[in-house]
Amino acid sequence: MAAETLADLRTKSVDAHKAGRHEDALEGYTRFLQHRPADAGIWTNLGALYRAIGRHEMGRTAQIRAHALAPDDIGVLNNYSNILSDLGDYEHSIELRKKSLKLDPSHVMHHAMIGRCLRGLGLYQDAIDYLTPMIKAHPEENEIKLQLAFAQLGAGQYGAAFRTYDARWNSDELDQPQLPFPKWKEGASIEGKTLLILPEQGFGDMVLLARFIPLIVDMGAKVRLVVKKPLLRLFEGMDGVDWVGPAASKDDPVDMWLSLMDMPKLVIGPSENGDVPSPTKLTIPADSVERAKRLTSKHSDMFKVGVVWSGSATYKGNTFRSFTHREFLPMVNTLNVQLFSLYKGPFLEAFQKDGSAGLIIDTASTDRDFADCAATMKEMDLIITSDTATAHIAGSLGVPVWVMLHWDAFWVYRHKGDTTQWYPSMRLFRQAKPQDWASAFDAANKALVKEVSKHG
Repeated sequence: MAAETLADLRTKSVDAHKAGRHEDALEGYTRFLQHRPADAGIWTNLGALYRAIGRHEMGRTAQIRAHALAPDDIGVLNNYSNILSDLGDYEHSIELRKKSLKLDPSHVMHHAMIGRCLRGLGLYQDAIDYLTPMIKAHPEENEIKLQLAFAQLGAGQYGAAFRTYDARWNSDELDQPQLPFPKWKEGASIEGKTLLILPEQGFGDMVLLARFIPLIVDMGAKVRLVVKKPLLRLFEGMDGVDWVGPAASKDDPVDMWLSLMDMPKLVIGPSENGDVPSPTKLTIPADSVERAKRLTSKHSDMFKVGVVWSGSATYKGNTFRSFTHREFLPMVNTLNVQLFSLYKGPFLEAFQKDGSAGLIIDTASTDRDFADCAATMKEMDLIITSDTATAHIAGSLGVPVWVMLHWDAFWVYRHKGDTTQWYPSMRLFRQAKPQDWASAFDAANKALVKEVSKHG
């Protein structure tokens, strides 16, 4: 291939990558590297492309190649450190980020990511100590504030954390709601006021943080609660709430609005850790209860286990927190156990195609909403789930639930221990090392045998 043609191929491949035409970029990078295997720039681009399409291990391999060719290249260091963070090699990622900062101190995002790596190691206070002065040094870098908030949450410093987390409104991931009512500002009295509380982020977050509503009602406020439709029936009739619905109207009798994640600031002072309130009380409609009993009635003599293997496929961290349904198949061998799938989503097709539905009974594909799922949970002896909304609903219902956690767990679960104060009925099973689901499921399988033996 002529040198000029190679140059054209390089340019076209990079342009395709920038335009999001991943297949074209992948094909072009592959052909180019066959002729120019010493091009560190294309190796690091290929690694970044692999990362973007979820092939993280291949991404690491490409970055190793790039780094061997250009160990002091800023772009290579940035891309390599990112994939290492993704894959849980935090110590190495921190090392490369510090090297990059020495070469180019202007790339201040590395400071945020060093804090994120320290948090990933479970070193919450180290992360807080590192990030706090960086906020003063680099007030323009919003990601530093966000990473400090996550470190404070992991450390249980809830009063500070939920205030630091105000930085989320300056990110690209959230839009400020446009409402005809004033937003609640810290320090404003809520006694005698009607508050409109809006949902924020995932379904699990709604279930998790709605526990603060009774405390706000006890402070003298009236509450109107907006709930996304899949959760709506579980929240209808919630104690102390004047109105629950899927959307607010400009004519509603509202004095102030606030977002879901702002509620803890009403209850927990800036320098307080705060007591964790009891889980949200959910209401299961009678027709959902009847449906669940019909679905499970033929297996009343079995130890019934509801399972979920994935959260929302659109959540950017779902690749690491979720696993395949096949991880549950060894549990079917446990005497007197019947598994039920509580999963509903795009990965159901693989479950049905490989025959697993013959061993794990599908109850969720016809669920109308989370109320139907919750009713089925109540018929189970145990729930085993990935870190998704199912875990929060089961924990709120008080159903025994085991959560299978990847190495960098959500702040509610922290990075150590097999329990969480947020959900008393919950037990945690963790990967022994990054991407090692086998260790977590080996422990859960052994625990399941013991649990079933208790039930005779």
